[in-house]
Amino acid sequence: MPTPSPTRPAPADPPPGRTARPGRTAGAVWTALTLVYVVWGSTYLGIRIVVETMPPFLSAGARFITAGLLLAAAVAWRYGPAALRATRAQLGSAVLVGLLLVLGGNGLVVLAETDVPSGLAALLVAAVPMWLVVLRASTGDRPPPRTLAGVLLGLAGLTVLTSPGFSGDVRLTGVLLVLAASVLWSLGSFSSSKLDLPGNPFTGSAYQMLAGGVGGVVVGLLRGEHRGLDPAAFSAASWLALGYLVLFGSLVGFTAYVWLLQSAPLSLVATYAYVNPVVAVALGALILDEALTCPILLGGAVVCAAVGVIVGTERRT
Repeated sequence: MPTPSPTRPAPADPPPGRTARPGRTAGAVWTALTLVYVVWGSTYLGIRIVVETMPPFLSAGARFITAGLLLAAAVAWRYGPAALRATRAQLGSAVLVGLLLVLGGNGLVVLAETDVPSGLAALLVAAVPMWLVVLRASTGDRPPPRTLAGVLLGLAGLTVLTSPGFSGDVRLTGVLLVLAASVLWSLGSFSSSKLDLPGNPFTGSAYQMLAGGVGGVVVGLLRGEHRGLDPAAFSAASWLALGYLVLFGSLVGFTAYVWLLQSAPLSLVATYAYVNPVVAVALGALILDEALTCPILLGGAVVCAAVGVIVGTERRT
């Protein structure tokens, strides 16, 4: 089922044989949002710990393939094997969205975090709502002037955030990779509202994770990440972080996000973009002792303010 209009709430699809209740639906939306807020904010820290000893694309691919298989098994157990059925068009749409979100959006962030601090990566990804506005405008939709002002403010914040790359404090390629990831994530989120996806959002989420995970493994092999690979050299911290990313970042967080895309206004779902960075920056500073430099604090504050303006305006339209 296509995602409902970003500016108008729509009820979630009830499980087979049940009738959705408005109160329960609203409660489920806010529960899913809270999970995305907190869990995804912590995944930047988890990714940073994983890539300390594990190859980026192979670890990310293994993460999403494992989570996708677990979710598919859970769907089959909960709703029956028939719930995993999808038309060829629905399967193709799920694969496309999965490659954009998982391989492009997440995979490039994982690669970038081999050089970029987790907090900075999260702040750069916070630009997603701005790119969504640009994508809307490209399809003929005219956002309100206040929304466009928020986009311009956000671009100013991104300029400040990218300054560490130009000054040499952080590798510029890593910064650009995160920005590219945010664009691809936005494109995947936007496309999911236009494409015919499986009616059961959990089925669609499983196929998306599997497609993106397989894509990650293929890219990892093409990059030669398997050459000289020694699992014995992987640290215990990396293994624990990978397990956390599989269970919480992918199985819980990603599934909640995909469900929200089909069950709540896109403008409301996008609010995660200015909550995640706060969590990520705080965890990066407390646990990994990442520096809170002036560009990060100032640029991050400007980007989060811009996202707040955009989301607040969109929710009133």
